[in-house]
Amino acid sequence: MNWLAEKKIPIGDWSEMVVDWLKTNGRPVFDLLSDGLNLMIDGIIWCLQTPPAWAIVILFVAVTWSLQRSWKVCALVFACLLFVINQGYWDETTDSLALVMSSCVVCMGLGVPIGIFLAHRPRAYQSLSPILDLMQTLPAFVYLIPAIVFFGLGMVPGLFATVIFVLPAPIRLTYLGVSTTPTALLEAAEAFGATPSQKLWKVELPYAFPQIMAGLNQVIMLSLSMVVISAYVGANGLGKPVVQALGRNDPGLGFESGFVIVAVAIMLDRMLRVKK
Repeated sequence: MNWLAEKKIPIGDWSEMVVDWLKTNGRPVFDLLSDGLNLMIDGIIWCLQTPPAWAIVILFVAVTWSLQRSWKVCALVFACLLFVINQGYWDETTDSLALVMSSCVVCMGLGVPIGIFLAHRPRAYQSLSPILDLMQTLPAFVYLIPAIVFFGLGMVPGLFATVIFVLPAPIRLTYLGVSTTPTALLEAAEAFGATPSQKLWKVELPYAFPQIMAGLNQVIMLSLSMVVISAYVGANGLGKPVVQALGRNDPGLGFESGFVIVAVAIMLDRMLRVKK
């Protein structure tokens, strides 16, 4: 089979050519994108770190109550945040939350409209589906290479890699929710003279809302899974102590920061879980 290896498809060379072309011709776009994303991330960090920690804790508990109406969930969120403060990881946690929130803004802002578009065009979804599969199955570390090339080191390349990895989830779940709207509901809306936009806003989106919220939940969980990976490109947050623990072979620091990540994941999951 040596002859087959000699006829190697130059995927690596092609990929490098594309990245080089984008780096050369897309610099103004990447600079503008970097500035905008940095502004959003810095703004969220400022909002989370400027007030005292107890004020942010109260805010999160209040938001949880408004969403879940359950004192048990509020108590769990409160306990998770107290655990974070107790372990001394408040600043790192707010940095990671800023990255996760930014990822939610970008992924939901892109994923929901794309999912709605594809739900009304099944052939387009079939064509795009392999690309979505590639985005989710390609190792996340691979995305860090062009991210560094385009944006340098810092929070923005971490956000870029996170968005590429996470974006398929809201697209697929929005598509699933809108495309499975019962035909009877759509026919009833048409019978009452609803326009396509009215059918979308008053029938399809309300029906798809649980799926869209499930997509948001997936965005948050997958973004948190990228926290450690993003630390390799200079992103601040809970990933840094994990990487430091790995470099120093320090299991205590690794488990300590790892449990904090778990606490944050549990808190966000319970806050945004759709009630049945």
